[in-house]
Amino acid sequence: MLERLSIQNVALIPRAELEFSRGLNVLTGETGAGKSVILDCIDFALGAKSDKSMIRYGAAECSVRAEFSSYGEEAGALLEEFGVEAEDLLIVSRKLTADGKSTVRVNGCSVTLAMLRRLTALLVDVHGQSEHFFLLKESNQLRLLDSVAGAPVAAAKAALRETLEERRAVTANMRLLGGDEGERDRRLDILRYQIDELTRADLKIGEEEELISLRTRFRNAEKIVQGLNGVRDFLQADGGGIDGVNGAKRATATISTLSEAYSALGERLENAAAELDDIAGEAERLLDELNIDEGEAERVEERLEEIRTLKKKYGGSVEAALAFLAEAQREQEMLSESGERYLALQKQLSALENTLYDRCVALTTARKRAAEEFCARVTKELRTLNISSARFEIFFGDYGREDVERATAEGLGEVKFLFSANAGEPLKDLGNIISGGEMSRFMLAVKSQLSGIGGIGTYIFDEIDAGIGGKTAHVVAEKFCKIAVGVQVIAVTHLAQIASLADRQFYIEKREAEGRTLTEIRPLDEAERRREIARLIDGSESEIALAHADELLKEAAIYKNSLSRND
Repeated sequence: MLERLSIQNVALIPRAELEFSRGLNVLTGETGAGKSVILDCIDFALGAKSDKSMIRYGAAECSVRAEFSSYGEEAGALLEEFGVEAEDLLIVSRKLTADGKSTVRVNGCSVTLAMLRRLTALLVDVHGQSEHFFLLKESNQLRLLDSVAGAPVAAAKAALRETLEERRAVTANMRLLGGDEGERDRRLDILRYQIDELTRADLKIGEEEELISLRTRFRNAEKIVQGLNGVRDFLQADGGGIDGVNGAKRATATISTLSEAYSALGERLENAAAELDDIAGEAERLLDELNIDEGEAERVEERLEEIRTLKKKYGGSVEAALAFLAEAQREQEMLSESGERYLALQKQLSALENTLYDRCVALTTARKRAAEEFCARVTKELRTLNISSARFEIFFGDYGREDVERATAEGLGEVKFLFSANAGEPLKDLGNIISGGEMSRFMLAVKSQLSGIGGIGTYIFDEIDAGIGGKTAHVVAEKFCKIAVGVQVIAVTHLAQIASLADRQFYIEKREAEGRTLTEIRPLDEAERRREIARLIDGSESEIALAHADELLKEAAIYKNSLSRND
């Protein structure tokens, strides 16, 4: 239910606070005063498209804040999905700046417009000038029908869901077994090829690194030879490093007995000479071992390319390729032994699909039973609403056993609402032929038969009484009142009959202040309501009009009391 609406700098409204009540809330006022702007503000809060032209002239931004209470479990689940904390009040605030930037918050958390629309579609349904036409969506038509049908359809859907779960489990097991015999053979051929390829390759962890080291040595062989030759020559040549150290060692021998420090220096030179001799020998050995075999270099390159290709095909690393091989061998073993098990699952699936088809038929049958009675009741209501030739039917599309693979939790076959407002005209899709006024009266007819549609708690009607008068006006007003027993209704109206039944009435007027035009909204007390209803009757507050208003208010009180007693 929409409890409070706060508006700032929208069109001619500098600021407004509206507190709505349960039941029927009515907005009245002179033509052009801005009644529909209030609904535009609600639409804005619901996520409708907008542009900066809605910002009041001279203001930098506009904003609307809507507070909802008593929202349903589905809306609560959506809040959880969005990561928004659910509280007693659901607060939607939307702001639009002059540069076209829009910000949206739900309970203080930023959300996208798409998220907002998903949420508010569960809270409010607007009829008239907005895009929120709940019943024009076939999915919503099905939801409505199922809510009308009640327990029989709910039981049929529960049985259907159970069978669908069983089918999902069986088909999942069949996929694990590789599908039918042809699919399994194709899969085994692929596995055999992959296993043979990886087995022949005989990949080993660490091999690639060793091969890269060998390739590096082969590619730099000339540089290595030059370096090792230089080491050997600089150390072993006449007058080279080793001769120099030996000469230094001999020089210290003449003074080694004079001091321990000199003796220690000689020992270090002796060790250095031995180390240099060993280094020269190692360089010589490495030169001898450096066997540059062109054939071996080519083998290394080919093996590295083979490893690179297998890594690319089987996971990006040698470890991943070996893991793939192990899994492929396991799957091959399983598929080789799965034929008998697969045939058993096929039989199980066939039996389940027979059951599934039967349960889809049972669901459709339960829906058809409910549809026949529901259509008759709605058609009767439509005729009281001055659509005397109205016909309303629910179409059920055909399906057969061959369609069972397409079955969902909603069953099989198309379901859509068909309507004809005029004698001699064929039934057509509700969304394709119904006019705005007919749509509103159709909704009234439906709502008079239900306590709620799709769990939505607030219904908004924008001037659906256009062109209605006399007896039909009384009937429309009574329908509004009946609807408002179960859900909140907010309506813009020109009919005194509807206004007289309001639980709360707001008056919208346009006036000038300080050289500017502005729109004001205020709730009416009982005396003000009497005068406003008189104005709606004949445009004045004459004694005759006031007396007529008193009569309407008295009749309204009696009618509302009768509804309370019936409840």
